[in-house]
Amino acid sequence: MVLEDLYPSRTEATAQWIDRQDPVVYGKGNTNVLTQEQIENYKRDGFLIIKSVFSQEEIDLYNTEFERLSSDPILSSKEEFIKEPNSRVVRSLFAAHQFSDVYKALTDDERIRAKVEYLLDDETYVHQARINAKPGFNGKEFYWHSDFETWHVEDGMPNMRAISCLITMNENKSYNGSLMLMPGSHNKFVSCVGQTPDDHYKESLRKQEYGVPDQESLTKFYEENGIVVAECPPGSVILFDCNTMHGSNGNITPLARRNIFFVFNAVTNKLVDPFGGTKPRPDFIAHR
Repeated sequence: MVLEDLYPSRTEATAQWIDRQDPVVYGKGNTNVLTQEQIENYKRDGFLIIKSVFSQEEIDLYNTEFERLSSDPILSSKEEFIKEPNSRVVRSLFAAHQFSDVYKALTDDERIRAKVEYLLDDETYVHQARINAKPGFNGKEFYWHSDFETWHVEDGMPNMRAISCLITMNENKSYNGSLMLMPGSHNKFVSCVGQTPDDHYKESLRKQEYGVPDQESLTKFYEENGIVVAECPPGSVILFDCNTMHGSNGNITPLARRNIFFVFNAVTNKLVDPFGGTKPRPDFIAHR
């Protein structure tokens, strides 16, 4: 069965705005995992920032585990370990939960899983898991983007029924490249321009060039609702909708900015053939 493409992208010469066809909050009724205010804020903004969910002891463990993995010469040579564009420093570690029992256990932690599964009103699986390590002095930016645009076009995610969960592993400040989000942007799908090259992921994980929204659309989002800079202490959790426009600046400070990033997809929203017509990306980027 061929599914209808509700969100075509990279097919036109100019960007198109498409109204969101899917709910933002799927869960109904009362819950003890989120307050009503948190649910309403998530529905309105497309994200939710919850500070200090994990203890410093837990965060120390996650940081130690990252150092162990990224310093292993055999592991760090694998395709899952993405380096910064101009150095051998690890930029992202994909499929972290497959290399580490520590991170695997974290994907099942009820402090995040229960919240996500209420908002999606479904069982979930890990679509993607990575550690984003933005080192001090030379950590490069992540340009503005909607994750769903890429997951839809390049991975075959049919609908907007996925949530990203970011866990801060150290102090995230405005000046060391903390996450930035555009409130309300999740309600519009912005198609992107340019046909996707084969094996695009090999370059896009280091520097994104396709699947990038146009400047006019970004300006409109900013004029409507501005930008929220998610400054958070270690151990905080940021939940954001798969279609929320987000990005982060480069880091030229001495302070590294390191975050755990899990994507939970509803089991009823499992991946199909990529809507962009390319071959599926590797499993470590988009688990099937």
